[in-house]
Amino acid sequence: MADNARAKRLADLIREVVAEKLHRGIKDPRLGTHVTVTDTRVTGDLREATVFYTVFGDEEDRKAAEAGLESAKGVLRSAVGAAAGIKHTPSLTFVADAVPETAKTIDEALARARAADEEVRKASSGASYAGEADPYRKPGEADESDEADEEETDEPDAAGEAATGAPARRERGEDESA
Repeated sequence: MADNARAKRLADLIREVVAEKLHRGIKDPRLGTHVTVTDTRVTGDLREATVFYTVFGDEEDRKAAEAGLESAKGVLRSAVGAAAGIKHTPSLTFVADAVPETAKTIDEALARARAADEEVRKASSGASYAGEADPYRKPGEADESDEADEEETDEPDAAGEAATGAPARRERGEDESA
């Protein structure tokens, strides 16, 4: 089992070699300049490598690029083996990267959110506050509820409790705990 640093270095080397070979070494018209290698991952035993790629174009271009990569797999593996200089050259697997589709989905969600925000802004353009513009009390201002609290007395009510919420003492001056 190789260490992670060695697997990472090999993955970087494979990405560079495959990208360079696709750009300059392979004359397949299906693999024109619209194929981009985005990432490469190597297993811990350095036996298998997964190469992620994107294709600029429509679905037909993607299928053609996939077929072109499958047909060029042997040439690309040989180039990786020559550049890496290791005992066993990893087998290559090509996987279409989902980043462009994910980015498109996120862009569509953001466009829907912008449209909803615009509708709310238009609906609120002529609206006024339901209450006061500033609903918070400021220090030093008296409120009706504050005045009503001050008018309460400390005399016991029918339950024997004062307005403060503490139980009233018995007439003999004893606590309820006694």
